[in-house]
Amino acid sequence: MAPPAGTIRPGRYLAFFLLILVALYGLVFFTGDREARPTLGIDLSGGTTVTMTARTPDGSEPEHEQLEQAREIINERVDGMGVAGAEVVRNGNNIVITVPGEEGEQARTLGQTARLGFREVIAQVPVESEGMQQPDEQEGDQSESPAGESDAEPADEPSEEPSGEPTEEPAEGGGSTAGAPGGAAATGDAGARRQADDSGEGLDEETRQEIAEAKEVRQNPAIGEEGPEAQQAIQAALESLDCSPGAVDPLRGNDDPDLPLVACSKDREPADPNDPEAIPPSKYVLGPVILEGEHISDANSGFRQDGAGHQVTLDFDSEGTSEWAQITSDFASVPEQKQVAFVLDTQVVSAPSVNEPIPGGNTRITGNFSQSEAQDLADILQYGALPLSFEQSDARTVSPTLGLASLKAGLLAGALGFALVIAYSVLYYRLLGVLLVASLGLTAGLIYPVIVLLSRWMGYTLDLAGVAGLIIAVGVTADSFVVYFERLKDEIRGGRTVRSAVPRAWVRARRTILSADAVVFLAAGVLYVLAVGQVKGFAFTIGLTTVLDLVVVFMVTHPLLAIAGHWRILNNKTLSGLGMVQDLGAVAQRQRNARARGVAPAEGT
Repeated sequence: MAPPAGTIRPGRYLAFFLLILVALYGLVFFTGDREARPTLGIDLSGGTTVTMTARTPDGSEPEHEQLEQAREIINERVDGMGVAGAEVVRNGNNIVITVPGEEGEQARTLGQTARLGFREVIAQVPVESEGMQQPDEQEGDQSESPAGESDAEPADEPSEEPSGEPTEEPAEGGGSTAGAPGGAAATGDAGARRQADDSGEGLDEETRQEIAEAKEVRQNPAIGEEGPEAQQAIQAALESLDCSPGAVDPLRGNDDPDLPLVACSKDREPADPNDPEAIPPSKYVLGPVILEGEHISDANSGFRQDGAGHQVTLDFDSEGTSEWAQITSDFASVPEQKQVAFVLDTQVVSAPSVNEPIPGGNTRITGNFSQSEAQDLADILQYGALPLSFEQSDARTVSPTLGLASLKAGLLAGALGFALVIAYSVLYYRLLGVLLVASLGLTAGLIYPVIVLLSRWMGYTLDLAGVAGLIIAVGVTADSFVVYFERLKDEIRGGRTVRSAVPRAWVRARRTILSADAVVFLAAGVLYVLAVGQVKGFAFTIGLTTVLDLVVVFMVTHPLLAIAGHWRILNNKTLSGLGMVQDLGAVAQRQRNARARGVAPAEGT
């Protein structure tokens, strides 16, 4: 005789579930960093959230494709930091960068436009001076400039300077270059939000006007020409340019590469009078872009060959290598020394003199870099320029202390909720409630290693929204058990024994559980697709726990109840929690027996 529908071999299911648990915890403790703890989000572990607002020169709405491209580039920069749990999301015209932990401060540099161009230096003026010096008049200045390095230089002659390397001391009989020192990749206060002025104009209109005015003065086509008109244009541009520390450059990321430019050096701090190698900040008069930074194929940071600080090494693609070789050849062929400026987001990183051609394309940017500044600049150049300029509209840092307090509050809320579910289950279902609590415990034992492994392999971070999702998941999981237990009561109320009622109740409850979990999973999926930020984490946690709920119900709850159906203790009306329905079932059974014998059941039986 075939067993009734819903009959299983519970031992196999339980053994397979235990095997899954062993495998998961084995992966947790014997792979990766072997730390049995998930990566915590910024609101739990502390970190930094930076909101970057896109802006266009004319104040118009940025295109969707440009915003998405910018998000992808910034995301690559975040991945290059090697920080687990960081995320970059787009929210309207904003891009929100979230970096948990102590590395969060680096997020403030990730929204740089990183628009690199190579421009000819027409003139250089130290910020402290009032006059203007031409490049060939700068005698006695020491160079802290980037150096081009030819790949044809023999590697077994370290004592000689490589081909294309400008000397650190002035050349005999001629002036050497006075390059601007390299600066940090961070923009500091320059990225702060500019509030609307007293005229009541909005930020977009103000930004558009500032960009137009700065471009009219500092990119006047007359600057690149000769004669009195050019001198007047240059003088007006120099006077309008503010190179003080923290000054905002409205042209950042919005300059025209086909026009000349008057720009500041990236390092704007006053030179230390006690440091003989310190170079004062300068203003530069530059020609149009002669080579775009998009031809850079790779960028790395490291120590300088002379050991005096750090450098950034650039490699060009084939087209860039050819153009750079031609440029350096043309510059080196003229009697007077010429400088070429490395201009990053309208700021001169450094301006080396070109002493000889650089055919190999390998070029080094040197200057007053710290290790972190050189690494930041290399990362920004390596991952490409953003198609839009951004300003930092909001930056928020959460301390680990506040995150720890939030985590404790979340865990306390979860523990109280779990305790209330246990109390209600045991009081109402009694022995069946014990089975429910055991299933919840196994569910928690399954969810935890999955979250740890997802953090390790996929960068999942557990934040407050995720903790809220886990707390709600307790109710979702308990609801599946309630559906099963109530179906079991229905079968017993109809006159069946506990043993025969279990498989039949499972067949009826299974369909309801699958339908309910499918609805929750679809809702979580829609929320995950449409939401941004921490709401995505909440939706992901709900979806994950819903799937794991099905695993526990099918592989633990049903097998445990199938085993418990053979226990005589479930026939104990006081302990089983089935006392009332068993009484009703006994009445229903007597009525069926009476009808089977053709005897009308007695009233009240």
